Amino acid sequence: MTAARKFQVMTLTDAAAERVQELVENADGEAIGLRVGIKKGGCAGMEYTMDLVGEAKPGDDMVEDKGAKVFVDPSAMLFLLGTEVDFEVTKFRSGFVFRNPNEVSACGCGESVSLQAADPNALSPSA
Repeated sequence: MTAARKFQVMTLTDAAAERVQELVENADGEAIGLRVGIKKGGCAGMEYTMDLVGEAKPGDDMVEDKGAKVFVDPSAMLFLLGTEVDFEVTKFRSGFVFRNPNEVSACGCGESVSLQAADPNALSPSA
């Protein structure tokens, strides 16, 4: 039997949860949520990815927050620990915003980031 985890990999603001639910409801096909991951790219080295999910992949960590389901790619887990996802609409753009404590730097255009892996031991309760 696995011990219950006392933390979620990431959290969603109300606006992000609402947007995830809208995307899933308006998707063609059988979407059940969004998968969040990272990939190499951009001038800072890494980019966040978000794709509609029809089914969970082995190893995905499912985060259910405020009625929205987000699946975290296992290869991105340590880079996304503690991240809060928001959805913002401004005069010039709308989109998801990642508030990630593992972010070391970001490029000037805001499309890519440099990330370091989180220390899972820092998340363990003190003995």
